[in-house]
Amino acid sequence: MQLTKHLFGVISRAAMVLLATAAVASIGAASISAQVLPAEGVDKFITVNGLKLHYLDWGNEGKPPFIMLHGISRTAHTFDHVARRYQKDYHVLAIDMRGHGDSEWDPKAQYLVEDYVKDIEAFVQQLKLKNLVMMGNSTGGRVVQVMAGLHPELVSRIVVEDVGPERPASIANGFAQRVQQEKAEDTSWASEDELFALTKKQNAGVSDEILRSYVKSAVKRRADGRYVWKRDPQLSKGFVVTELWRYIDKIKCPTIYILGGKSTIVPVETQERLKKTIPGVEIVTVPDVGHYPDWEKPAETFAILDRFLAGKRGSSSSGNAQ
Repeated sequence: MQLTKHLFGVISRAAMVLLATAAVASIGAASISAQVLPAEGVDKFITVNGLKLHYLDWGNEGKPPFIMLHGISRTAHTFDHVARRYQKDYHVLAIDMRGHGDSEWDPKAQYLVEDYVKDIEAFVQQLKLKNLVMMGNSTGGRVVQVMAGLHPELVSRIVVEDVGPERPASIANGFAQRVQQEKAEDTSWASEDELFALTKKQNAGVSDEILRSYVKSAVKRRADGRYVWKRDPQLSKGFVVTELWRYIDKIKCPTIYILGGKSTIVPVETQERLKKTIPGVEIVTVPDVGHYPDWEKPAETFAILDRFLAGKRGSSSSGNAQ
């Protein structure tokens, strides 16, 4: 009997040690997992369609991929504040599209929406991504719409920020004229701080953190020491009158358009057609902001995104953010 009690005591103590060890290991694993998420997006490169593209990987590879695509003249860092918000729940991948940021320029100046789409298709294929959540602003939003229409088997949900299926001549010509003027005037800055001050003046309602992140990523130092845009001046050759309804007609996944109340890029008639075309589409307007709601009113935009990503609908399919 005493031997039995002794053996039972030894076994019990061994079991307790094993349980304690397992608990410590579990806590350690959770701690390590929490530490894996980077404070900043990790710079990575991938070659698609003969061009080396730069992208920011915000970690959490086991989570659903969340691809973020910027607008014309912008960079992947445009979404730094958005990526931080969602990196715990998603594998956030913000991409410098061809001709922008640290991605290579296309020697043939192929910069149509469809050219960007081909790059994203190849990116997704190489990384073996599926069940994609996608968000795009401006030109990036056009790419997101096309991807959803072409690949319903891959795209599970899209967020389109202040852009629709159409790019009229007024917008296309405006960018071309801007590029021509910059070339004629040899637009450059003595420092990043000089450009930041100018950008801040033009975007008074945007936080310094967001603007500094953008400015730092969007310029490079020229041989004479002055700073110039990183983007390819030939981008304007692809920034042309565009109509994408043939792709919009095929979108089946949950879709939300987040529009700026001061913006006229997606007119009422386009909004009405979107409601008739995409099943269950949501169109939400953020009051008193322009083309970049997530820059100008991030808290309001995040509230909309949180709800939409959670699969919850707003009180109506179209309306103002409260």
